[in-house]
Amino acid sequence: MIAPALSKLGEDLSMNSKLEVELALSIFILAYSVGPLFFGPASELYGRVRLLQLSNIWYLAWNLGCGFAQTPAELFVFRFLAGIGGSAPLALGGGAISDIWSAEERGKAMGIYTLAPLLGPVVGPIAGGFIAEYTTWRWVFWSSSVAAVFIQAIGLIWLRESHPGTLLRRKRDCIAKATGNHKLHTGNIECERLVRKIGRALERPFRMFITQPIITVIAIYMAYLFGTLYLMLGTFPEIWTEWYGESVGIGGLNYLSIAIGSFTGLILNFFFIDRIYRNLKARNNGMGRPEFRMPTMFIGSIMVSIGLFWYGWSVQARLHWIMPNIGVAICSAGTMGCLQGMQTYIVDSYPTYTASAMAACAFLRSLAGFGFPLFAPYLYSDLGYGWGTSVLAFISIGVGIPAPFFFWRFGDKLRALSKYAA
Repeated sequence: MIAPALSKLGEDLSMNSKLEVELALSIFILAYSVGPLFFGPASELYGRVRLLQLSNIWYLAWNLGCGFAQTPAELFVFRFLAGIGGSAPLALGGGAISDIWSAEERGKAMGIYTLAPLLGPVVGPIAGGFIAEYTTWRWVFWSSSVAAVFIQAIGLIWLRESHPGTLLRRKRDCIAKATGNHKLHTGNIECERLVRKIGRALERPFRMFITQPIITVIAIYMAYLFGTLYLMLGTFPEIWTEWYGESVGIGGLNYLSIAIGSFTGLILNFFFIDRIYRNLKARNNGMGRPEFRMPTMFIGSIMVSIGLFWYGWSVQARLHWIMPNIGVAICSAGTMGCLQGMQTYIVDSYPTYTASAMAACAFLRSLAGFGFPLFAPYLYSDLGYGWGTSVLAFISIGVGIPAPFFFWRFGDKLRALSKYAA
């Protein structure tokens, strides 16, 4: 939400460099790399709901504090701490989907879940642009805090636990209390000391990232896609207000191209991702494979590359404002297809440790979301928007197109060698 208000925010807090201003935006995403490393594994010990509710309260407190910041240091600290609380859904959402939906059904659920992190950077700047234009940048934080209170109230009323291990332990405790038989156990190692259990859980995302080639490659490409998205978001204010001469409020409306593209990608995947999976499963004698999610990743990677070329050279040539927006929409639709395919592939491959696997991916993609906007000014000042964005498109071609074929050919062998995978 603060992207359109960055210039005014920088003036009010006496930020002396463009890097400081960009850091005010990116440091929130940096925190996204820290929170999931704790929330994901901890949810496999203590359940999803408790952590989601506590993390939202944490986010609410520190995000509210951002609106009262008087110095850049205060803002950076408050933004980072708020980001830790806001990162919990990134780690826990995939695990909850794995808890609730079967492999044949979870593609659509994953699509809706994937859409939210893409729509946030879209709806936020549109609202933030008008808030900053007609009030003050401080209300950008206060208004989002009001939304967090509303979400917290809904969660307290309707959110229920879904983690099978946690539900089983609760059932065991109820039976033990009713019968007095405290020798009942759930099949897991429960006599392990608390500190050791937490330590083993917290190291699991790092261990999985290092030892699981599936997670390593998926995490790297997912990080690249998120980094590219946030890089474009970071350049939008300059492009639309300086290059195209639009007001802050009207310029914020261009973020709708990301929403349109993301919705288009969601709708296409909504109809096809589970259908493709079921058809391929039927051809495979009724045996499903996680690799049946790869077609959407392949198609999405092609669309990402086309969209990046379209966007970069449209801006470079200063074509009509609709042209860059078309490129962004194509890129966003492709990103949606890639992310939905990759995240569902992770969920299908690691059903027991989904939250830890997603935490490993979230760590790297959040680092990219933090770092990419910081080097964007240098990339485009040296290469221009045309060639600068083309470099990003070539990387997408080099990673996103070969990867689905690699997993299709070797994915089952990699999973057979893993102690974590299904």
